[in-house]
Amino acid sequence: MDRLDVSANLMIVSDLDLTMVDHADPENLALLRFNTLWEAYYRHNSLLVFSTGRSPTIYGELRKQKPLLTPDITIMSVGTEITYGESMVPDDGWKQCLDHKWNRDIVMEETAKFPELTFQSETEQRPHKVSFYLEKGKAPNVMQALSKCLEKRGLDVKIIYSNGIALDILPQAAGKGQALVFLLEKLKAGGQGPFNTLVCGDSGNDAELFSVPGVYGVLVSNAQEELLRWYAENAKGNRQIIHATERCAAGIMQAIGNFSLGPNVSPRDTRDSMFSRKVLSPSHEVVMFYLLYERWRRGEVENPELYIQNFKSVFHPTGNVAHPSGVDQPMHQIIDSLAKVFGDKQGQDFRVWVDRVSFAEVSLGSWQVKFDKWELCGKESRCCLTKVLMNSKVDAPDEYTWMYLHQTWLEGSGGQDEMYWLL
Repeated sequence: MDRLDVSANLMIVSDLDLTMVDHADPENLALLRFNTLWEAYYRHNSLLVFSTGRSPTIYGELRKQKPLLTPDITIMSVGTEITYGESMVPDDGWKQCLDHKWNRDIVMEETAKFPELTFQSETEQRPHKVSFYLEKGKAPNVMQALSKCLEKRGLDVKIIYSNGIALDILPQAAGKGQALVFLLEKLKAGGQGPFNTLVCGDSGNDAELFSVPGVYGVLVSNAQEELLRWYAENAKGNRQIIHATERCAAGIMQAIGNFSLGPNVSPRDTRDSMFSRKVLSPSHEVVMFYLLYERWRRGEVENPELYIQNFKSVFHPTGNVAHPSGVDQPMHQIIDSLAKVFGDKQGQDFRVWVDRVSFAEVSLGSWQVKFDKWELCGKESRCCLTKVLMNSKVDAPDEYTWMYLHQTWLEGSGGQDEMYWLL
């Protein structure tokens, strides 16, 4: 679907740090589990929204450090910026909403009177957000006094304290919750409102998300003190909000199952392969194939000889691969090369995931699938923009034959390691 032109079955709105991303999980396994779940079952008819306190600059840094999917919508800087798509087109209507009773110069003047406040980095100072560090013990008194000062100057602001250290001053109309309300109203007005919305968070600046009418909510198990306190005071007994028993992205998947919003078992959580289970769609086919490819290189596949034969059954005898180096090769020649590298990444930090999977039926039983294929080996990650043409099998419509595969280096992600980029 065109991402914002059709009603979404599910819209997930998730904070990033310590919600979607677990910084205590160096292998990013929970995040990778979520990635395969989303691309296999949800990407084609649902919306993924990241709602983060991070500014665009440090949000971009996180995307370079972690295997994050590309969201359909990004809410940044504690709900003061909304952007759309991979190119992050800003919502000018939201900017206009935030200008009411907001004057950044006055905020700067008044906060300068509080020596307890320490400026965060310049990247975190945004047109509708001024951010500081503040010791936890001093926070209540400073926030109360500062609020009165700004009110006397004619401003209508919101002061948010989170993670026991960060203080953000925003327009009263801003915040993660208000940004989500604006977004939902905009989608609804255009006839694209989601059927279900799940909000996910771990800290104080996420509390507003759970107050949006009609949403489901999950506090991940590692939620911080200020959000747990809010939950106890405002949401205990609310069956549409749960405190998960799983951390971060695993808690999000737990909530999907708890609220019966759709499949919540990631393909990474089963040892079944694409050769021994029903494939549900072209996107599911792609996810399962590259998960198997990862396991093959890591030496985690039993009976390799049988799997080589099954690999060959997936690819059409006359199919071709256009490698990103510019060389065209028969698909079966690639499979023969693959047989030689079984387990070559065993014991290494080698992971494969796909992002932005989309598919369309170009003729009866013939599908074009587009996606970004990422590989991580150690600290080096690379991406190929990938296009596959596949046909449904006449005698088994739930199975597919790959006819053609074309890969192009993502700019700045090229390399010459032929073994590294077999498929």
